[in-house]
Amino acid sequence: MHTRISHALTVAALASVVALLAAQEAPKPKAEDTDVWEPVPPVITPGATNEDPPSDAIVLFDGKNLDEWVSAQDHTPAQWFVANGVMTVNKAPGVGNIETKRRFRDYQLHIEWKIPADITGSGQARGNSGVFLASTGPGDDGYELQVLDSYNNSTYVNGQAGAIYKQGIPLVNPARKPGEWQSYDVVWTAPTFNADGSLKTPAYATVFFNGVLVQNHFELQGQTLNVGKPFYKAYDTAPIKLQAHGDKSEPISFRNIWVRELK
Repeated sequence: MHTRISHALTVAALASVVALLAAQEAPKPKAEDTDVWEPVPPVITPGATNEDPPSDAIVLFDGKNLDEWVSAQDHTPAQWFVANGVMTVNKAPGVGNIETKRRFRDYQLHIEWKIPADITGSGQARGNSGVFLASTGPGDDGYELQVLDSYNNSTYVNGQAGAIYKQGIPLVNPARKPGEWQSYDVVWTAPTFNADGSLKTPAYATVFFNGVLVQNHFELQGQTLNVGKPFYKAYDTAPIKLQAHGDKSEPISFRNIWVRELK
């Protein structure tokens, strides 16, 4: 018994010596071991304020014209009104929604909008519009970020301003009064699809409403349908669409729209 104990102690002592020597010989980590120098991020010039476009942005509306927009129905020139640096929905029959000439996949979007100060009505009939983050075709619902007067205006919560329509309830309600400018800052990650058209990865949206986070990398379940369960339909790139809602709400205005493509 004594011999066995001595042998075990000897083995343990040798193991300790080996471990100590190995630790002494191992190089100590250095801060520069985890430094990364390439690739170097491209340099851009930020806007004078957070609302102004940075140097790599595509300006979709600068207050002068609708050159970047077409009718969502037939791709003829957009017929909304432009005056005093603002575009306003034209609710005349046959005019309808407008969308960008350019098509996008993943992007950062800034857009400002205003509900008329003298808005009437209630619920969904009070300044209803929408920013369609991907307009996948005239017959498709696409993916809508709701625009609505949500200042002291009760409606279903997945249809108020800042909602991913009928899917994502805003985390909070930071809406300003009608007549005041509101802003959306959006990071849109488009869905991807397999070769057979099946969903590979879902769409995600992060939304700041008047500078306040209301959608935190929200995973969409598909197109934002008014009726029925959402589903995905394969597409590659898509325009951004602005809605001329077909109710009696007073026309909504937009300004300062720009986008940064995320490669």
